[in-house]
Amino acid sequence: MFTKTLCVSAIALATAAAAPAFARDQINIVGSSTVFPFSTTVAERFGKSTEFKTPVVESTGSGGGLKLFCSGVGEDTPDITNASRRIKESEVKTCAENGVTEIVEAKIGFDGIVLANSKESGQMSITLGDLYMALAKDVPMEDGTTKANPYTMWNEINPELPAVKIEVLGPPPTSGTRDAFVELAMEGGCKAVDWVKELKKSDGSAYKALCHTIREDGAFIEAGENDNLIVQKLQANPAAFGIFGFSFLEQNSDTVQGSLIDGVAPEFELIAEGEYPVSRSLYFYVKKAHVGMVPGIEEYLAEFTSEDAWGSEGYLADKGLIPMTDDERAEGAKAITGLMNLSM
Repeated sequence: MFTKTLCVSAIALATAAAAPAFARDQINIVGSSTVFPFSTTVAERFGKSTEFKTPVVESTGSGGGLKLFCSGVGEDTPDITNASRRIKESEVKTCAENGVTEIVEAKIGFDGIVLANSKESGQMSITLGDLYMALAKDVPMEDGTTKANPYTMWNEINPELPAVKIEVLGPPPTSGTRDAFVELAMEGGCKAVDWVKELKKSDGSAYKALCHTIREDGAFIEAGENDNLIVQKLQANPAAFGIFGFSFLEQNSDTVQGSLIDGVAPEFELIAEGEYPVSRSLYFYVKKAHVGMVPGIEEYLAEFTSEDAWGSEGYLADKGLIPMTDDERAEGAKAITGLMNLSM
């Protein structure tokens, strides 16, 4: 595991650049638990179909992966990091401060974030507004004030929701899924309140604190970076709900089901068409300084961006990845395999 922060000096960078290759001969990949199954699938195919070793893929969460990726250049740092959100400007700055100055961005497709529960219980249909009111730390009142979230049962928010305790298993703050859920679902429901929309214009910090802060009183339970563990817990507790990527819903569709959000089901075609309201782009990032130093990176990129992999009929679509359009893939493959530098 890449767990130490490296302080890379100019001398060390010059030495690494002059060396013909790292001692390591296996690609190391960290990052998003959502992208993990896609990256692992490509890595396994790559290892079986080429002369290169199968890349090592580790699920650390998007934030954790980018922290490791940006820690420096050298064989003790990752070559690639997966992310279920785009890299932040602050992370690009940290990378640069540690000598990671050339980064290749690879947008690979789309994913939907689902609110799922066991098939032993009924399927829920919920609005973004109701979902926000269930999970926010503080909730907005009609008179323009806020109060600590008082809701303990779903039907207290909306009588059409089930009369069961609010118990939602979700990702930690280091997860890109958490970031995207907060931005798309929580904020989407929060700004449905008229005075909150005005707050965004007058006090952006207060708006973000109100719309992005998840409650910490036990109704929302951080379940770590392992989405498969959330699925297992939903099977053990049919009254609970879980938040994770669409691919995990599809892989476990025999035991769990996704809730309708604003009347739209989390289905492959509806996410691809942009109709499902909680969908996001998926990425991975490549450390350009490692290309040519660790064998197989360029070939791995070629495999990932092949039509057999990320195409509309590719093997990653079978795993739940929502493909980009033909034109987006063509343009993306050219930029990725051409090792174009990230532009924010």
